[in-house]
Amino acid sequence: MQKKEPLTIVDLFAGPGGLGEGFSGYKEGRAFKILVSAEMEPSAHATLTLRAFYRILKKKGGNSLDCYYRFCNGDSTFPYDDSDESQAAWQEAKTEARQIKLGSEEGNKELNSILDSAAISSAKPWVLIGGPPCQAYSLVGRSRNRGKPDYKAEDDHRHYLYKEYLRIIQRYQPSVFVMENVKGILSSKVDGQGIFHTILRDLSDPDKALNEVSKGKKYRVHSLIVPEAYTASMDPEDVNANDFIIRAENYGIPQARHRVILLGIREDIHKYPKQLIEKSSIHVQDVINDLPRLRSRLSKQQDSNEEWVNEINVHLDELLHEASQRDDLKELASTLIGYRHKIKELSFGGARAELKETVHKLSTELKRWYADGHLKVWLNHETRGHMSSDLRRYLYASAYAMSYKRSPKGHKQFDLEGLRPDHENWESGKFSDRFRVQLQHRPATTVTSHISKDGHYFIHPDPAQCRSLTVREAARLQTFPDNYFFQGNRTQQFHQVGNAVPPMLAAKIAEVVSEVLLT
Repeated sequence: MQKKEPLTIVDLFAGPGGLGEGFSGYKEGRAFKILVSAEMEPSAHATLTLRAFYRILKKKGGNSLDCYYRFCNGDSTFPYDDSDESQAAWQEAKTEARQIKLGSEEGNKELNSILDSAAISSAKPWVLIGGPPCQAYSLVGRSRNRGKPDYKAEDDHRHYLYKEYLRIIQRYQPSVFVMENVKGILSSKVDGQGIFHTILRDLSDPDKALNEVSKGKKYRVHSLIVPEAYTASMDPEDVNANDFIIRAENYGIPQARHRVILLGIREDIHKYPKQLIEKSSIHVQDVINDLPRLRSRLSKQQDSNEEWVNEINVHLDELLHEASQRDDLKELASTLIGYRHKIKELSFGGARAELKETVHKLSTELKRWYADGHLKVWLNHETRGHMSSDLRRYLYASAYAMSYKRSPKGHKQFDLEGLRPDHENWESGKFSDRFRVQLQHRPATTVTSHISKDGHYFIHPDPAQCRSLTVREAARLQTFPDNYFFQGNRTQQFHQVGNAVPPMLAAKIAEVVSEVLLT
């Protein structure tokens, strides 16, 4: 089914565009082109629009991207200029990236109008991608809901947002769909029924699920890691749900991100997909050690380079004194001694942080993916503020991880003076991972939207920096290219990064889809 024109992509619940980035960037945009990406959250929509603008200009070639880089580098207030080409590209980007609330009457009407105008149907190959919001399915979200005395899962509309995705499948019959969600969806239940089994049944036979007149179009729901597929004639109980979990670290993503990804192929398309190819793991140090070293800001007290250095040195001396008295912490004491001379004045970065030459370099392959020689700054590389008590914990935890190749856990390993946080249940074991270092020689733990709150779970591995990760570092772990400029305030940027699909993983899925539809 060879086509010269790229296949149309419709991206629902798009967030900042990680899934769409992987598809639209695959083969330099020659295989897929986004018709519309729908996202309701304003800051994510702003990021989505700016990235659509970048891709549109990039395809034009020549000096078309100059205005985008002037904006990124801080030489222009707006990403577009007065030229006809730039203005037209910006309007095209706004047409592609839509702030739509799916599930609302107005939002559904707008999306239908877009798809109808583009004559989207089963008559021409196209692909639906996206991940319905996961708060109702995630383990954290469910734990939070259990604390609400009047909460009923069957009354939570978020359990049924996947039906907005299903509605588009039933009405417009994509050749292929890719649906992503959290692993918690496998154990989530509504009215005693497993939501994952319900979703499998519904996706395989959208007409029946929505009580619509049959159009005769059903879907095989494939795994991307084993040659397994669910069809409408099967019992969901006979399927191994774990076959649909993608462990991103096994496929060259520098993060242990485990997500359910469903690949649906219309049954009249008889080609079966290949599986994703495993790849050697990429570690935290491989993707963040070339970024400039930064210090945190001091919160709730006077902040300056001198004050920060003094504060860290006080903590270091006190921790060193206590650790040196204990046989089980001799290695930690040695590490702290080695870092004494490395605690020095550093900048705290910014939305556009100064670009400096660094000692560590990306591998050639990673450089091709991340780096952009047109950037004169580091985008979204700004530290947050930390209280002095947290600086002490971060210094201790990162030095401990450097010494013992593991992050310290719980009250038994946070037992030096001044490390105990003010938690009533600190010694219960519920907070054993409250402070977690991202270890240099392993893939990161899952980057989640929680990183927007306090950063305790995302401590930088370098004790001399004594801080949590920046948005750019989190974006690197999520495999967003360095020229991906996240909009909104820092909290919103962290939310966007944490909720996204890694673009590098999305590109690998795009390759599988392209082989089904284009060869």
